[in-house]
Amino acid sequence: MLQTVWVSLPRSWALRAPDCHHDGKQTSWICGFFRTIIRHPCPRHDFKGLGKARMLKKIQICLCFFFVSGILYEISLLSSCCFSYMPMPKHFLTPEQVLNLGKSIIFLETTDRLEPPPLVSCSVESAARIYQDRPIILFMKGLTNDTALVLNSSYAAFSLLSSMKNVFIFPLQMETVFQETPLLQWYNQVIPEQEKNWVHISSDASRLALIWKYGGIYMDTDVISIRPIPEESFLAAQKSRFSSNGIFGFPAYHKFIWDCMENFVLKYNGNIWGNQGPFLMTRMLKAICNLTDFKGTEDHRCQNISFLNPQRFYPIPYPAWGRYYKVWDKSPNFNHSYALHLWNFMNHNRKTVVAGSNTLAENLYKAYCPTTYEDLIQNAELRDFTHSEDAV
Repeated sequence: MLQTVWVSLPRSWALRAPDCHHDGKQTSWICGFFRTIIRHPCPRHDFKGLGKARMLKKIQICLCFFFVSGILYEISLLSSCCFSYMPMPKHFLTPEQVLNLGKSIIFLETTDRLEPPPLVSCSVESAARIYQDRPIILFMKGLTNDTALVLNSSYAAFSLLSSMKNVFIFPLQMETVFQETPLLQWYNQVIPEQEKNWVHISSDASRLALIWKYGGIYMDTDVISIRPIPEESFLAAQKSRFSSNGIFGFPAYHKFIWDCMENFVLKYNGNIWGNQGPFLMTRMLKAICNLTDFKGTEDHRCQNISFLNPQRFYPIPYPAWGRYYKVWDKSPNFNHSYALHLWNFMNHNRKTVVAGSNTLAENLYKAYCPTTYEDLIQNAELRDFTHSEDAV
């Protein structure tokens, strides 16, 4: 509809603002056209008959309104504050349109699970609260365009996340994601049913392709955001001289990510857990940087990549992951952290947040994803208690 309006504009409506800028980028065609409409409203013609003249005037006003609305929509897509004005409903936007806004925070669900568990919901909600001016995208492998509306009414977590203004949930279509990357040939040859680590491997590949094509920050679905990450090109150190791939960020078309995708294919070994994940990031970083030990809370920098201190995301290392589900005498402040990785991969006993337990994880939920805590934990336990009382 918008494209039809643009094509049909008369050529005589010249642009009037060649010096108009927005966020440092020249957008004179938008600003010029907007000013043209404001200064020169729709042309008037004399017609016989007052009724015809009034009808024409109404049509002209409507046309001008649609033209201006189209302009404002285009401006909102270019603006970094796009969520302060989003005239088009979210469900009409495609993944490419949202990703092209730039600086997305990307989450992946590569299982066929359709109901995000509370930790996934907390991770996405916390990011949405910390990065309110950026799109937060959850890609789900089990989701299709046809099931989205059904899920929105059937699953509490899906409905909760969908209602957040800067959260978008899209199907993960890997073949589309891998287009125009070194990973497409690998994907067409690999047999997922024969890969014992396919859930992790497909996630490792998808995050690389998405960040290379669109830029932004990738986060695992067990990462709780607590303050904005100030870096644009960064890797997260899990420990000295070893990089994770659970959270990283780069602008689009960054050479390091392209090199990682090429090495992913060249050194592919699906039998070794992490070979295409943290071990890939680590060996690629070591190829261009002389990594040294962290001696305090400082970050390291090599070429144009920041190698962030383990305190930024991993203040509790993976051997001690269970401490998140313990009661602390004094809760830590995590002043040196941007986000916290809760090591869900290590959580084989499936420990969860329990309302009233006063564990560290519960306190993090209360502080950084309060809607998830209230809707998915407190209310769920209240419903379970009510059902049990009714049964008695």
